[in-house]
Amino acid sequence: MKTIESINLIYRDPKLRGGRPCIVGAGLRVMDIVMEQQYGEREPESIAALYEIPISEVYASLAYYHQHKNEIDSDIQRDDDYIRRVKAETVGPQSD
Repeated sequence: MKTIESINLIYRDPKLRGGRPCIVGAGLRVMDIVMEQQYGEREPESIAALYEIPISEVYASLAYYHQHKNEIDSDIQRDDDYIRRVKAETVGPQSD
């Protein structure tokens, strides 16, 4: 008989971090790891060193991202839109 193993390194709590998926025990959002890889152009090993977390947690976050890509990408876009809006209101329009 086959046994399907589960790695329980990602959690959600509606009361923490906006209910976004996070790494258990670290409080880092999955999207934080994804943004470091995509926009910071960092390798998983350097992300683990940056946040002082085990490499397994970085890979778990990336695996979770690929299973929930549309949702995480939408969260990233919403955060980016919010930051641009706040900057425009407090600093004025910025050119890209």
